[in-house]
Amino acid sequence: MSKKDPHSDVLRQAREVLAIEAEGILNLRERIGREFAETVELIYGSKGRVIVTGIGKSGIVGRKIVATLNSTGTSSFFLHPVEAMHGDLGMVLRDDVILALSNSGETPELVAILAIVQGLGARIVAMTGDAGSTLGRMADLVLDVGVAREACPLGLAPTASTTAALAMGDALAVALINRRRFNPMDFRRLHPGGSLGERLSVRVGEVMIVGGKVPRAERGASMSEALEIMNRGNLGVLLVVGPRGRLEGIFTDGDLRRALAGHEDVRSMTVDRMMTRDPIVISRDRLAAEALEIMQAHEVTVLPITDPDGRLEGMIHLHDLLGKGKFRFDPAIHFNHD
Repeated sequence: MSKKDPHSDVLRQAREVLAIEAEGILNLRERIGREFAETVELIYGSKGRVIVTGIGKSGIVGRKIVATLNSTGTSSFFLHPVEAMHGDLGMVLRDDVILALSNSGETPELVAILAIVQGLGARIVAMTGDAGSTLGRMADLVLDVGVAREACPLGLAPTASTTAALAMGDALAVALINRRRFNPMDFRRLHPGGSLGERLSVRVGEVMIVGGKVPRAERGASMSEALEIMNRGNLGVLLVVGPRGRLEGIFTDGDLRRALAGHEDVRSMTVDRMMTRDPIVISRDRLAAEALEIMQAHEVTVLPITDPDGRLEGMIHLHDLLGKGKFRFDPAIHFNHD
């Protein structure tokens, strides 16, 4: 008789918790509709701030939503319902949008302050598991974050319900990012002390790949030669140069796939025929944040770097900007234009 794994019950329980919480989030997709879109427009068009409020576990989730909104361009702060009842309601202005969190929708402290908020004229959005609750009836808009069951075996500790509320907050923040056209430059301005902010605040010339690390081939190179260089570089790209090192084109994995689909004998061709001419480039004096914004706008992962005469100086890869390893500062390497 085989001996039972002493960890099997723990692992089974953990997997069950994750399955229940994933189920709760996935079920929210069916309830995203008109009121969610109207909430995004309400916040986007507001001249005030988003004031998030909730108590207990909902309050903790609310604080995280505030942090996400603030870091992505939507001014917000957290208002504790009890503190609000003792003077902090003075922070609420008519143009503000109140985002109130309560799974039951019957939290007494929350209901009490919202009755006063209604009199101030601020708009209320409820994030609740019961749209027909007192909170749901008081709100101008309701975001339904109800779950079928909690992951807690007793059905008491907020688990799946708080995860669902957190996910809905993320959905709201991301929708506002797109509505505001919030870009990497905006993100960098709001994150000057973070690792990503640090990465994006430097100049392209300080972090570009240079010298022999740049996969490049001369115009007229055979596809066999080009593929060998491309494989050595392990970046999925090859830069094609002409006389005096002028950049003439770029050849990527995508170009290779299209070539294989349209031609029987790719290896007999030259890279000139398959490359993309006049690729998008950037200069070494631009910010890394600008490079990321260009990549995002054009859906590319590599930017060649050229001088004012169009000569190749290096390249920058998306992984370097977003944090795969550290930026490679190597002042000893120089790129030869000749």
